[in-house]
Amino acid sequence: YAVSILIGVVLGMLGGGGSILTIPVLVYLFHVEPVLATAYSLFIVGTTSLVAAIPKYKEHLINLRTGFLFGLPSIATMFTTRKWILPSMPNPLFSVFDFQLTKSAFVLGLFALLMVLASYSMITGASNQKSNPRLIAKIKWHWVVLEGALIGFLTGLIGAGGGFLIIPALVLLTGLQIKVAVGTSLFIIAINSLIGFSGDLLTHPMEWPLLLKITALAIAGTFIGNYFSKKISQQKLKKIFGWFTLSIGLWILVKEFVIG
Repeated sequence: YAVSILIGVVLGMLGGGGSILTIPVLVYLFHVEPVLATAYSLFIVGTTSLVAAIPKYKEHLINLRTGFLFGLPSIATMFTTRKWILPSMPNPLFSVFDFQLTKSAFVLGLFALLMVLASYSMITGASNQKSNPRLIAKIKWHWVVLEGALIGFLTGLIGAGGGFLIIPALVLLTGLQIKVAVGTSLFIIAINSLIGFSGDLLTHPMEWPLLLKITALAIAGTFIGNYFSKKISQQKLKKIFGWFTLSIGLWILVKEFVIG
């Protein structure tokens, strides 16, 4: 439960990355089955992001136009993936000799792989840009829409809010300042995750007391995270979190596919 507070701290500081903690916490500390943990994660991260987005909106750090252009196709593919694609996947996905790739191992493996890839931009500062009006004027919005749809599909599979993918995409594709990208990411994550979760309500049994306790603690953490986001350099935070993301991703891959 103490670690659950860090979910909100991370979201409040970075505008994403809550699911990087949420799924490992649910699977390895609360022993929730991995596919069910993806559903729980959507509710926890979605609700927490909604609360964290409110002060960002008041500070004019959310670009609603970009949020809707990116978020609507993401919502569509996220809901479709959670409602129909994920439940229809066979378990195990395939077998080769003595090796079986189960649905749970696939979800955790894909999640860890995306964590490793996403850590690159955080560590190297690839998204360390200032807003570029000339770039924004030349944005090809169909790429923003396509990127949103792709991230919706991926986050639907792994049950993540997708902030660790959304923030670099927003900065690189639209030229938003990093703090505006963080606020816009929270807005997208909140809508994306909660609508994705609605597709799970009739598919999975929900342990609401556990779910609400973790969510309440995570929400409390957002106020701590928002406070520190004003005190510490955003790029320094992202670099630290990038190394943390890389280490957790590699640990999950080793535990699931090497140690077993």
